[in-house]
Amino acid sequence: MNTNQNNSPRQNHPALSIIMPAYNEEENVGFTIRRLANAFAKAGHNLELVAVDNGSQDRTGEIIQDLVAQIPTVVYHRVIVNEGYGNGVLSAIPRCTAPWIGIIPADGQVDAEDVVRLFEAVIATNGKVLGKVRRRFRMDGLPRKIISTAYNVFVRVLWPTLGTLDVNGSPKILPRNALLAMRLTSKQWFLDPEIIIKSHYMGIRILEFNVFARMRGNGISHVRVNTCWEFLRSLLRFRFTPVLSEWQRELNSAPPVFEPPVISADQTKSQVG
Repeated sequence: MNTNQNNSPRQNHPALSIIMPAYNEEENVGFTIRRLANAFAKAGHNLELVAVDNGSQDRTGEIIQDLVAQIPTVVYHRVIVNEGYGNGVLSAIPRCTAPWIGIIPADGQVDAEDVVRLFEAVIATNGKVLGKVRRRFRMDGLPRKIISTAYNVFVRVLWPTLGTLDVNGSPKILPRNALLAMRLTSKQWFLDPEIIIKSHYMGIRILEFNVFARMRGNGISHVRVNTCWEFLRSLLRFRFTPVLSEWQRELNSAPPVFEPPVISADQTKSQVG
């Protein structure tokens, strides 16, 4: 169940809508939102930042609403009951109005300037591209690195030509029409792999940037041991059951038209040189 509240006027013509799901992120969300908003404003790009209070039980929602009054680019979206990371993202897609849509966690592990750099790269393409980061330099500990490496190797075994070395690396930025055509369904952590896998079958090129991924400054990660089992089950289901083939048949019956998303001069500065 969702309720939407926003007392701040929308940006008239945003170039990029970023969805930021935040669950009990009171220690990080304010810093992350400010950094992103400032970085895009400094670069001259019109950003719409849809900050999702994903059923939080702390002050996350209150902090977001305070920022709405201070930063015109911020849009507040509320999910009353937390049903997972993916559900927070999916529920916010209808709030996005820009031709490009991005997804980023609220933990602030990727520098805001790297997000701007990624956006500038994707808008210089023909539009049939998914821009994402590869967390090449990570500071979240050896056990986490080992698990992540093993997971990505397993994905590569199932899909050898997937085109990414870091399936869960975010932010991810892609054209709005491509995201809608995916008909995403994953309400939990499998949303990121679902986006990558469906992009592969849609012929969408992956543009991957190496970035420095910091440790969480505050708060705790919401990824648990059972998350690994969820990933494993979902990967096997996607690879060896009719789920993916049924989606492909629906997609082929009405394939999306890929054209470069039109961004006017008032949405963003001219092409990056």
